[in-house]
Amino acid sequence: MDNNIYLLATDPYNPCRDVIHSRDTRLKIRVFCLDEESFKTDVNEIQLYGYANSKLYAFETINITAEDALDVVDAIQWYAAYINVPDMEILPDDPRPGSLAV
Repeated sequence: MDNNIYLLATDPYNPCRDVIHSRDTRLKIRVFCLDEESFKTDVNEIQLYGYANSKLYAFETINITAEDALDVVDAIQWYAAYINVPDMEILPDDPRPGSLAV
């Protein structure tokens, strides 16, 4: 859906813990700064990765539903534009050496 509007919830105590919300669907995506915190994937969720401003980010859905899965990339692209890195490459696997895709 090209007309989704996304909102951002931020954690005042951790600037790397944003949550992207779709206003029009139930899609929610947690943002992790992998350079600053640990991240353990949830096998029931979708994880994608991206580099922006020399930082590696992980994006993980929250209680994903089939109808929301198609909007995940759009939401991440919106976030990339929000943090002023609109050309961020979205990666399907963790690019860190030694990490295993789940």
